[in-house]
Amino acid sequence: MATDSVPEQVRAYRRRFDEVDATIAAWMDRWGVPILRVAVAVVFVWFGALKLFDASPAAELVAATVYVVPPSVFVPVLGLWEVLIGLCLLYRPLIRLGILLLFLQLPGTFLPLVILPGVVYTAAPYALTVEGQYIVKNLVIIGAALVIGSTVRSEGAPIEEA
Repeated sequence: MATDSVPEQVRAYRRRFDEVDATIAAWMDRWGVPILRVAVAVVFVWFGALKLFDASPAAELVAATVYVVPPSVFVPVLGLWEVLIGLCLLYRPLIRLGILLLFLQLPGTFLPLVILPGVVYTAAPYALTVEGQYIVKNLVIIGAALVIGSTVRSEGAPIEEA
């Protein structure tokens, strides 16, 4: 076996790797945001529906956080709000509305970190309980919403000025 054939074989492997890598990256570029949008929508519809049907494990946390409104009223209203967010994210013309509703709702999800430290921390402010982790994961949803929101003008005609 000639010594110069090894580098050519390595170059061939690298070219093949680059081709496969480019194909995978192109697939992710094409499908990443639509899949992200559906995934976030499913989470909101699912979690909201649990609140509507009095089956949410988060209902107690919500009730303890928002104690000025009866939980029998607030939890289902929040559930409906979340289902609406999810449905808006599924229907492209309503993505802007869904993102708005999401950004109006999400700050409230962080309230237990301040109002209920005994529930969300085992050692404040760094060791989180399961409830605390449930809340902090909303940072990922905020990031996802920003990515989804960045696409609303990429398809279709721009908004016309009056």
